[in-house]
Amino acid sequence: VLGGVLGLTVHAGAAALGLSALLVASATAFTVLKIVGAVYLLWLGVQMLRSAKRSCRSPAAEETTAVPRRRSAYLRQGFLSNALNPKVALFFVTFLPQFITAGSGSPRVEALLLSGIFAVLYLAWFGMYIAAVDTLGRWLRRPRVKARIEQFTGLVLATVAVRLATATH
Repeated sequence: VLGGVLGLTVHAGAAALGLSALLVASATAFTVLKIVGAVYLLWLGVQMLRSAKRSCRSPAAEETTAVPRRRSAYLRQGFLSNALNPKVALFFVTFLPQFITAGSGSPRVEALLLSGIFAVLYLAWFGMYIAAVDTLGRWLRRPRVKARIEQFTGLVLATVAVRLATATH
C-alpha cells in the first residue's frame, strides 16, 4: 500500500507541476508510458499464473519451502504499479483541476494538498481491504483457493495489460 501511495506521488507531483498535461498532450510520451506499464502488468500477470501453477502442483511443499519476499519487493511492486500506470496520470489530469479553486493564489499547493488527501484516502481504503483479507487469511491460504486467486489475478493483469497496450488516449 505504501508503495502504491509513493507511485501516486509521481503523478500527483507531475500534475501539480503541469507535467501530466504534457504527458496527455504528447502522443509519444503517452504511448511510451502506456507500453512500459502494459509490459510491467503483463509480467506481473505471468508471474501470478506461474505461481498458481506451482501452487496446484505441490501445495504442501510450497507452504513449507516458500521464501518470504522482502518488504522492499512489495514496496517496489506497489510503486511501479502506480508510477507506470498512465491511467493514474489521466485521473490526476482529468479530476484534480476540477477541485482547484479558480483564482487560487497557489494552485500548485492546492493541487498537492488535494493529492495528499487522495493519498490518505488510498491508504485508508487499502488498509481496510488488507484488514478484511487478513481476517480471511487462513481460508485464502488454502492451496486450492490460493491457486484460483492467483489464476484469476494473473488473467486479470494480463487482460489489463493487453487493454492498456491497445488503448488510445
